[in-house]
Formats: sequence, C-alpha cells, structure tokens
Amino acid sequence: MNVGAAAPVQRTTCCIVGGGPAGMMLGLLLARAGIEVTVLEKHRDFLRDFRGDTVHPSTLRLLDELGLGRRFAALPARRLEEMRMEIGGTTVVMADFRRIPGRHKYIAMVPQWDFLGLLAEAAAEEPPFTLRMHTAVTALRTEGGRITGVRYVDEHGRPGELAADLTVACDGRDSVVAREAGLLQDAFEVPMDVWQVKVPAPRGGVKEGRVFARFGGGQAAVTMDRGDYYQTSYLIPKGQDAALRTHDIQWLRDRLGQLFGWDTEVTAAIGSWDDVKLLDVTMGRLPRWYREGLLCIGDAAHTMSPVGGVGVNLAVQDAVAAARILATPLRQQAVTERELGRVQRRRELPVTVVQKQQRGEHDMLLKPALDGTLSDDRLPLPLRLVRRVPALRGLTAYLGGIGVRPERAPRFARRQG
Repeated sequence: MNVGAAAPVQRTTCCIVGGGPAGMMLGLLLARAGIEVTVLEKHRDFLRDFRGDTVHPSTLRLLDELGLGRRFAALPARRLEEMRMEIGGTTVVMADFRRIPGRHKYIAMVPQWDFLGLLAEAAAEEPPFTLRMHTAVTALRTEGGRITGVRYVDEHGRPGELAADLTVACDGRDSVVAREAGLLQDAFEVPMDVWQVKVPAPRGGVKEGRVFARFGGGQAAVTMDRGDYYQTSYLIPKGQDAALRTHDIQWLRDRLGQLFGWDTEVTAAIGSWDDVKLLDVTMGRLPRWYREGLLCIGDAAHTMSPVGGVGVNLAVQDAVAAARILATPLRQQAVTERELGRVQRRRELPVTVVQKQQRGEHDMLLKPALDGTLSDDRLPLPLRLVRRVPALRGLTAYLGGIGVRPERAPRFARRQG
C-alpha cells in the first residue's frame, strides 16, 4: 500500500487558537509589534447569533488608540446609556454611563461578527499576521513537557501541525487547548441558565439607549433594543431546560408577554422551541493560566456569568495585557513561565473582582427572583442606595464599563485614526 508523505510541520512565532475577541485583538497587537502570528479559528466565518455583542467604554477607548475608532463608528450599532430594572412596580436605574469620564459614555451594541471582521481587516494589513478559518485544533504538540504548538484539521479535513514558540488559548469556555493541557477551572455555583430569543421591536417599547431587566412572579428577563428587534434573555433555574421545554411554546410566549407587556403580535415571532437558544451558564477560573509554552486568556482562563455582559470586555483587556508583556520576549524567542505568570498576575485581580460582583448579584437578585421571593417592598440594600443616591449610578457604570485596572494600547500598536 502506498502511503503519502506526512505534511511538513509549519511554523509560526505565536499560535493563537480561537478567533473571538481575545484572539483577534491579540493577533492584531502582536502583528503590529512585528511578531509572526497565526490565528486558527474553527468556524468558516464569524456569523453566529447570541454572542457577546457589548463593546464597553474601555474597549471603545482602546479602538481609538489603535486608530480604529472611525472604522468602528461606521458599523451598525446601538448606544446603551442606562441599565434599568423593574422589580414589581419599582424601577431602579442600576447604571448611568452618561456619568462616567471620557468621551465614550455608553456601551456600543454591535453584532460580534462585525466587530471581529473589523479586527480581522485591520490585522490583515500587517504582514506578520495570518488568519486561518475553518481550522480546528485537535491536540497539542509537546516536547519534554513544553507545549510546542498544535495539531489541527484544516478546511479540507486534512490533518496538520503548527509549531510555535508560544500557543495562546482563546478558544472559549469549552477550551480544547486548556483541556488538552490539563488546565481545569475551579467552578462556581450558578443559579440559572438562559434562554435567548429575538422578537420584533414592539411599538412604544424600551427606548434606545437602555437595557431593561424585569423581575416579578418568579420570573427574570433582560431585553435590549437592537433596532428592528429586541434581543431578550429569559432566565430559568439551573438545569431545568429539558423539563421546561415539555410545555407548549405558548407557555413561554405568555410569560414574556406578561413580563414585558408585549402583545401577541410580538410574541408570535417565537414560532417554536427551535427559536429558543439555550446558554448553559457556567462560571469559573483557572488556578493557573499557563504552562511552559502555553497561555490561556479570556473565557479559556475565566468563564464569566452573563450578568453585566462583561465577558467580551475582559477578554479584550486580557489580550492587551498579554501583548504588552509578551511582545519583547516573543521577539527574542525567550518566553518563559515567568512572563506568562506576569500576565495572570496582571489580569487576575480585575477578573476576581468582576466574578465576586457577579456572584453577589446572583445571590442578591437572581436567586430570589427565580424563587419568587424578590419584591419591590423588600429591595436589597444596594438597590435602595442606588435609587436614593444618583451618583452611585455613575460608580456602577464605571465599574461595569471601564472596570478595575483598564488596559491601554501598547505604544507599538498605536495608530492615528
């Protein structure tokens, strides 16, 4: 039997696994530092629904520093200036982004595929950058305990290998790379999963510039204005997806209609359970984000709750810190575990703070909302304070929109926009 010769091992300086926000941002930054970088993305394109579509003020500032602000401004976007919630008959403004410093006093709601397309286009202008779509990583290459690259299957189903001085896992909450490296997250308990649906924008509904949450009667949901439709997240008790889907779809239509005051014309857009997508919510953090030759960032290192929509922002911030810390060692082909540890130490505090905030919101709001014990006559103390002291709405907006230890673009990556 004739057996063809194995494909030669290809080589790059930095192999990034995953073309999401963290991977594309890191690829762009390292390419601007003159470092050969290859991004491997398993999908054919970036077109996927119900991804994190929030671009926070700190990321908007970063895009300005990279000279991409004007390009981003040309994308179809909605501006969200307030986060409101209604508990029973009481409305609470949880965050007012108009009160934060800087020119970007809002969260931009942009389809993630447009955001990723912009980063890919900018990165493609840098000669050291390569993006390979529809290329799925299947295993890691190792030598003497060090990670030396990846094995993959390409767009034609052919196996291949890519050697690299550094491999960076940006492949999300179910990271193949982290699992193959034996890096497992410490998991936190979460009270909910999320159903995600789209309905046409009702007449006289939520005004542009707001995210609106409603709690009542054992229900909790968040909806946001996306122009001609509302993107809605309906919370269900953890692990109850299969049991609740035994109801007729009209059951969900009625509950959403009751919660938001939508008429049957709006809720009828949910044609069947096929239109209801499940987000199996998990939350956790790697005790150690790296091994020799490997770094995990974004969801691959720390899976976030959907509360506050901060996952994209944190992933981008991780990428910026990694690029700034690792650019020089990568040029010198001398990335050690010491430098990889610096990335974790830089980013672990912001991640820990956000996860602590999210777990607090789970306990204060989501658990009581789902078990029916949250009511407007017994508001938690933090909500009462935010209602009474408007300045606190600026503080919550700052923590959610800019956060602890925001990253600035490295000097080598800055451009005039």
